Amino acid sequence: MTGALDPDMFAGCADVDPPFRVGDKWTAKVLVCLRDGPRRFSELGVPLRPITPKVLTGTLRAMERDGFVRRTDHGGMPPRVEYALTDLGRTLLTPLAAACAWSREHLGELLAARDAASA
Repeated sequence: MTGALDPDMFAGCADVDPPFRVGDKWTAKVLVCLRDGPRRFSELGVPLRPITPKVLTGTLRAMERDGFVRRTDHGGMPPRVEYALTDLGRTLLTPLAAACAWSREHLGELLAARDAASA
């Protein structure tokens, strides 16, 4: 039997919402889309075609609020807005790559466990 959990085990952690939740459907995908440089909203919609414009807008706003994405409005008609990763946003690419590698290696096991649980 293991010992009791320490009631102060999270005492050193900040009491704020995490930058993105495990399982967030779009943040990681937007990070990958912006990995190679700035993109316009319409460009992001190409690989992210299942996302609605409303959800993409919300995701980008949340990422901008958290300092991961910079929004640049170039003005003009029609309006031209680009999104780019900030230096802070770029720091997420390495752990994201590790999570993707883990997924490639273990996705079959994860799906099998889900199937077994739903049976």
